[in-house]
Parts: sequence; structure tokens; C-alpha cells
Amino acid sequence: MMERDGGTHYIVNEKALPIVLLKTVEAKELLKKGEVVTIHEAVDRVGMSRSAYYKYKDYIFPLYEMNKGKIITMHLILKHLPGILSEVLNQIAESEASVLTINQSIPAHGIANISVALETRQMTINIEELILKMEQIKGVQKINILAQE
Repeated sequence: MMERDGGTHYIVNEKALPIVLLKTVEAKELLKKGEVVTIHEAVDRVGMSRSAYYKYKDYIFPLYEMNKGKIITMHLILKHLPGILSEVLNQIAESEASVLTINQSIPAHGIANISVALETRQMTINIEELILKMEQIKGVQKINILAQE
């Protein structure tokens, strides 16, 4: 069995996380937004122990915090419609992410596969918000994060 050094990161849907990890994120958000002043207030409000908070606080972050200043590679599946890629790129530009590379397959059966590498350092919104905005574009079928550096 291979030993883990603790440096591996995973993207996990919140539905699969234990409640203590979700409460840790919630407590951190309360502190960050200034809704509470102390850790004691934050953990009381979310209903967790201070020891659990301290145990996990340095190991759980929303995706947008982990991705700030990183290179993100996304895979998009788009319907083959005029202007759809342009709309996606406009959303990226509005977020002030920097497109490092973009690759598009030749559309087959009305579908185009796109991979885009973005540098997120200057983004004005988090990556989750950008994905939500891109998913609202007519013809965007699916968006996946493939990698982050």
C-alpha cells in the first residue's frame, strides 16, 4: 500500500462530505464575512466543537479559494451553434481570467469539445461563479474542471 504525504487534493461534491467539514467551511465563512468576531462565536453558531474546527480549518476550502492564482484547465461540451464559443470567451474575459490555451475539436454530430486553460490570478469572481455563468449560455452542454496547477 502506498503512503500518502497529505499533499494530494481532491474535488469532492459537498453531498459526499461529512457534516463536520461543511460546518468548518460555514464557520470560516462567518469569520471571513465579519458576521462573528471570534472562533468561539462561529463554532457556536454552526454547532460544532472548537477542537473539530481547529482540526480541519487548514484542510478544507471552497473551490474558489483553492483556485485563486492557479491555472485551471476546463473541458466544455458545446452545441455547434454560431457564436457560442465567442459567448463563452466573453464570459471568461468579463471575469478577467486570462486564457492561456484553447483547443477546439471539429464539431461532430452537432457537438464541439473545447479545452481551455485559464490563469485565475486577476479574476474578479470565483471559478464557481464563472462556471455557473457559462452554464447559462444557450448551447453549453457540460463543463468539467480537468486539472489545476
